[in-house]
Amino acid sequence: MREDRKSTNIRANPGFIWGMSVHWSNLRNKVLRDDRTSGEGPGRAARNVLGEALEICSIKPMTGFYRDGCCNTGREDIGSHTVCVVMTSAFLEFSKSRGNDLSTPLPEFGFPGLKPGDRWCLCAARWQEALDANQAPRVVLRATHDGALVHCSLGDLKRFAVDLA
Repeated sequence: MREDRKSTNIRANPGFIWGMSVHWSNLRNKVLRDDRTSGEGPGRAARNVLGEALEICSIKPMTGFYRDGCCNTGREDIGSHTVCVVMTSAFLEFSKSRGNDLSTPLPEFGFPGLKPGDRWCLCAARWQEALDANQAPRVVLRATHDGALVHCSLGDLKRFAVDLA
């Protein structure tokens, strides 16, 4: 974390969530693109697992490693938060049992807590772990970053897709 970010007071700026300032009106009905250099090449738009432009996963709640609404990734995203999922009660309980309580709000970090039906950028390895335990939540392929394919097969992701016709 950069030195100037350590002292940022989240409560002083309600739009400041997890290290980035967000203007909600700028996100409505837009496909966000990752302009960062993350091994994809400078300026290359982030792609989803279908080879298309990456779509928004969720802005309410605000998700993504960069809290930009998309499952973008980069070198600093050690967990590869690349799979856009639709939360279920079963998965939230599974995740809690594995030490990752996603349902309890943490307002001091701008985290509202998740509930069934919320979309969220999940770590690809956690999704794979849930799949292996028969607890995998449904997947939004158009909002799932192609980086997820390092950990998950496209066939498995498609079997759990909510957005295939």
